[in-house]
Amino acid sequence: MTAPAPLSRQQLRRQLRAARRALTPAQQRQAAHGLYRQLAQHPLFRRARYIALYLPNDSEIDPRPLLREAQRRGKQTFLPVLSDWPRTKMVFQRVRRGEKLRSNRFGIAEPRIDRARQRTVWALDLILLPLVGFDEHGGRLGMGGGFYDRSLAYRGRRRAWHAPTLLGLAHECQKVERLTQASWDVPLRGTVTDEAWYLT
Repeated sequence: MTAPAPLSRQQLRRQLRAARRALTPAQQRQAAHGLYRQLAQHPLFRRARYIALYLPNDSEIDPRPLLREAQRRGKQTFLPVLSDWPRTKMVFQRVRRGEKLRSNRFGIAEPRIDRARQRTVWALDLILLPLVGFDEHGGRLGMGGGFYDRSLAYRGRRRAWHAPTLLGLAHECQKVERLTQASWDVPLRGTVTDEAWYLT
């Protein structure tokens, strides 16, 4: 009997997005609470002063409780913002409690562009990244746009540069046995789900 061919990245992306979309609103709320419990008291979160997060889209696990907690503790919080030009560039901009946001071209909420409030990516302490799939070896499968990989490409040129710490956030159903990594993929320090930590 012939073994089934491994899924392409596109097929795997479709399968994993469908799995997280199948979660009910109650399961999503429970997952956000579980993620908060996993991270809020962890030293990586507690020690970080400059933290980048994201706002959930397409049934991604919701880090907004962590965003509010970071702001409550007086940390500086940042969200990804897409540049108008070049359209492939993403920067991190400080967001304050209660700030009004706008929708970007993908329908994701982000702050209005203000260069004075942007921070260079390597000057952040911790980036909590969204993902579609992950493995236990630091592999991350994103949405396919490459925005995070381009923003973090400097790490491939500077092997000794470990800042910021990169943690993926995910539902447990997004875990796979092993991801094939492309040359441009930036490995994570690990991934945190609502149930467990997977550090490399």
